[in-house]
Amino acid sequence: MTARSYEVRTYGCQMNVHDSERLSGLLEEAGYVRVPKGEQADVVVFNTCAVRENADNKLYGNLGHLAPAKAERPGMQIAVGGCLAQKDRDTIVRKAPWVDVVFGTHNVGSLPVLLERARVAQEAQVEILESLDVFPSTLPTRRESAYAAWVAISVGCNNTCTFCIVPALRGKEKDRRPGDVLAEIETLVGEGVIEVTLLGQNVNAYGSDMGDREAFSKLLRSCGRIDGLERVRFTSPHPRDFTDDVIAAMAETPNVMHQLHMPLQSGSDTMLRAMRRSYRQDRYLGIIERVRAAMPDAAISTDIIVGFPGETDEDFEQTLHTVREARFAAAFTFQYSKRPGTPAATMDGQVPKEVVTERYQRLLALQEEISWAENRTQVGRTLEVLVAEGEGRKDHDTARLSGRAPDNRLVHFERPAEGVRPGDMVSVEITYAAPHHLLAERPPLAIRRTRAGDAWERRTATPAPTPGVLLGMPSVGAPVTVGAPAATAGCRD
Repeated sequence: MTARSYEVRTYGCQMNVHDSERLSGLLEEAGYVRVPKGEQADVVVFNTCAVRENADNKLYGNLGHLAPAKAERPGMQIAVGGCLAQKDRDTIVRKAPWVDVVFGTHNVGSLPVLLERARVAQEAQVEILESLDVFPSTLPTRRESAYAAWVAISVGCNNTCTFCIVPALRGKEKDRRPGDVLAEIETLVGEGVIEVTLLGQNVNAYGSDMGDREAFSKLLRSCGRIDGLERVRFTSPHPRDFTDDVIAAMAETPNVMHQLHMPLQSGSDTMLRAMRRSYRQDRYLGIIERVRAAMPDAAISTDIIVGFPGETDEDFEQTLHTVREARFAAAFTFQYSKRPGTPAATMDGQVPKEVVTERYQRLLALQEEISWAENRTQVGRTLEVLVAEGEGRKDHDTARLSGRAPDNRLVHFERPAEGVRPGDMVSVEITYAAPHHLLAERPPLAIRRTRAGDAWERRTATPAPTPGVLLGMPSVGAPVTVGAPAATAGCRD
């Protein structure tokens, strides 16, 4: 009997990407196989996001495109999970009655059982739990990379930001025990992984349900004691919980990278108050100042919302001022998107679209200028780059390879005559800087073959086992289809 094929399509944040690795692992453990590229899968799973305004339209548009294929293919199944499924529940089946399974953020592990129930009963199965039934990291995983991995240390969020629907869909914060986190990382390192990114909706609030305010900094220091783990990152922290012990741990732990993604959202104290962000401009810039004092080479990125209800010209000028003062290496900027179910959706003072667009373009132009200037400071430096797979979209045409510097800047470099594998390290001299990448126009000065490169070579030399658990992290982009290179950036606190 031929195994049924599957495809997972992922939209949203890094947590969704990590959940999709779990969904793939569950399906492969149940006997499914990944669909070959270009073919129609027997089971298509949508792992959705509810953060942006067009999330609903995107989902229903994609479901509509699949309806004819499902009608012509007996036995094909469609499942919808993630934040939008948690929010819309029965609405999905009503709008798209050809969907077979709807599951929420709290019962990812139920997918194979729900698919089988729908097949036997010949009717849609909708199962949405209100609280987590099992921590996702205990589930089997089909990871997208042999050399880098997401590691969830918490799920859910205790904040009440007025623009965000995530706490209502992911629930209150629930932390994993430090020993469980470290055991997973040690297992990953044993399989060849050399970089991990610690994940949480509010990652530096880790320890809140264990009663330990320094649990996150302790976890970072513990990661520094894992032999063979070369790079540790984390996302996304909240300024409210970003304490000096975390800064010290970053500065003093050699394998914790000097890279920080710190969401700002607005530089206006008035807007921050309306957003229920429990910090103000001075506190935010104070954190940035202390980070740079401890780590002068730190690359800091952020998230900014333009056009939040009630935002005046003066409020927006305060955001521009904060951006100039912080000098972010990069910023993910968003035009405010009204989300039903959030307090902000019904606030007075909704900003006209044309005003939001004009402000957004001004912010983009300013940040582009700063990013370019910050990247130019890297010209002439020698950086050790972790060679990546799928990071450089033009690598094939330019005969270059790409990877990430320690501070997470994207680096393109000339392909050397000696074979270099994803997961290996190269030392390159930066010769040119663009706003969003660095370029080394000469061959690497040195190549260091790694266990991670060996792991990548083993993975690509032999077919992936089914069922089984593979290890690693997907590359960054949006949206993601598990089974092809990509991933996302999205709902950050």
